[in-house]
Amino acid sequence: MVKHLLKMKKRRPDSHKGDYGHVFVIAGSLGMTGAAYLCCEAALLSGAGLVTLAIPKSLNFIMERKLTEIMTLPLPETKEASLSRAAYDRIRIFSKKCDCIVMGPGLSQNRQTQSLIRSLISGIKMPMVIDADGLNALAGHLSILRTARNAICSTIITPHSGEMARLTGAKLFFINSNKKDVAKKFSTEYNVTTVLKGHRTIVAAPKKRLYVNLSGNPGMASGGCGDVLTGIIGAFLACGMEPFKAARLGTYIHGLSGDIAAKNKGEISLRATDLLEFLPQAFKKLYK
Repeated sequence: MVKHLLKMKKRRPDSHKGDYGHVFVIAGSLGMTGAAYLCCEAALLSGAGLVTLAIPKSLNFIMERKLTEIMTLPLPETKEASLSRAAYDRIRIFSKKCDCIVMGPGLSQNRQTQSLIRSLISGIKMPMVIDADGLNALAGHLSILRTARNAICSTIITPHSGEMARLTGAKLFFINSNKKDVAKKFSTEYNVTTVLKGHRTIVAAPKKRLYVNLSGNPGMASGGCGDVLTGIIGAFLACGMEPFKAARLGTYIHGLSGDIAAKNKGEISLRATDLLEFLPQAFKKLYK
């Protein structure tokens, strides 16, 4: 048990929602609203005081119905109903109210959206979790990560092996055979915390910090589970947790929820929404 390594502060009796961070999720596009839903719900279930979703305006009605406790920010969109470059100023201004940005799930690979993502990564100076299409936007543009903002190591990236192969140009076989070394090298070179997802997820950060996660099971190899992890980590980062600790705790809780879900429903039928369902039990089990 790694419980002594994965502690969170207890909530004070006189605390309020503003004490636990405001997560700004930038996610979703036509056909991929589920990724935005999973990420936002995971952030809220992991203790975030407030969560706001930036979403293409034509999809706002859908998300307002799906996300009862989560605020939405409808924004300019492309013809394909993904976020357009015209959303940049409103995102930048709204981000000043928040404590962390979570960006990428279901954003699409629309060229205009990908350009917006790169502008946000390079232009907004605040803690950030980048996943999925956020990582796709960085492929071939990794110099964006070498900015003053990352000097304090406030950025967390959460690639699976395929995404890491696209980012680095390395072969997938090499990534899977050298996960620790790949994650450590990337973290050191770009001054980020790297969560290299998969069996025995690796969390690496500069100064040779490394964690190998032992929770989780094969049933979690299904669509949407990574979006849940991104939301969990975002919640921890928003409440002021140091990036390496946020990533380490997030991967463990994510896997623990999956293990509880598998015991109740089996691995074959495990879905990402099951991880949301059993997140409260995972927190209770770890902090009872």
